[in-house]
Amino acid sequence: MNDRLQTVRKALTGISGVPVTPYRQDGTVDVEKLDALIRRLAAAKVHNLMAAGNTGEFFTLTMDEVRTVHAATIKAADGKSLVSAAVGRSLTEAKALAKAAIAEGADAIMGHHPMDPFAGPSYQAAYFLELADFCSVPVIAYVRSDGLSVEDFRKLALHPNIAGIKFASSNLMLLAEIIRATHDAPAIWVCGLAEGWAPAFYAMGAKGFTSGLVNVFPERSHAIHRALEAGNYATARELIDAIAGFETLRTKYNNGANVTVVKEALGMLGTEVGPVRVPGVVALNEDERRILRGIVDRVKTETPAA
Repeated sequence: MNDRLQTVRKALTGISGVPVTPYRQDGTVDVEKLDALIRRLAAAKVHNLMAAGNTGEFFTLTMDEVRTVHAATIKAADGKSLVSAAVGRSLTEAKALAKAAIAEGADAIMGHHPMDPFAGPSYQAAYFLELADFCSVPVIAYVRSDGLSVEDFRKLALHPNIAGIKFASSNLMLLAEIIRATHDAPAIWVCGLAEGWAPAFYAMGAKGFTSGLVNVFPERSHAIHRALEAGNYATARELIDAIAGFETLRTKYNNGANVTVVKEALGMLGTEVGPVRVPGVVALNEDERRILRGIVDRVKTETPAA
């Protein structure tokens, strides 16, 4: 397990891309288009692919569809990128999805943040700890709240089967406190808020970042990552400036357009992947689409500086 943990932790210091889930015209998962997308991302050397993550619309997929996405991603990646299968909902369902994904050959399991509206923060941490106890491959905890205590985070970071924590809160002071409190823990703290937040997270001591942009412009994500790894924050900021509007559009409607922007940008580049499922924003309006078109046209003609 030590070698496997080290492999997953190394991948987490890179780009954790979250592939979209393509749909056919009848609304079912388009496995053929998913296969083509994953092959392209693996060929682009994306370090870690988080199958059925939030950009993959995890919470609108049925359990069977999640299993389909996991299996298709693992097969198409073909060992060229590490695959972390995203699981979640009830702990029983998360374990069932994890067991199936591990049988398919998943390298790691990413536990979605437990979204129960009546969850106690320490018990959200317990959810990840129990999942990590259950899994025979390393687990990544996806924390979307700053409600957990520093001690809760320390328990996660010290668990022998938790490879890293995908921290998706903008509370940077809490992140700094957590990292100070876990210097003796080998777990990786990953920026869970994409490229735009990555420089601030790196400055606090986190490594790597998650990305939806990577579906559209993997070379841009790689250039940002190279700049951050080199400590070249000025170059990283310059590279991020060009895609800042892309990320701003994704935050519209209380993040309801997050996946919509990625899918429509892919369509503008000739890869139609179907609309977003309700309750996500199904389609952008004309003004939003015009802004996105300008960003896509500009970025696709630029050569990343790093």
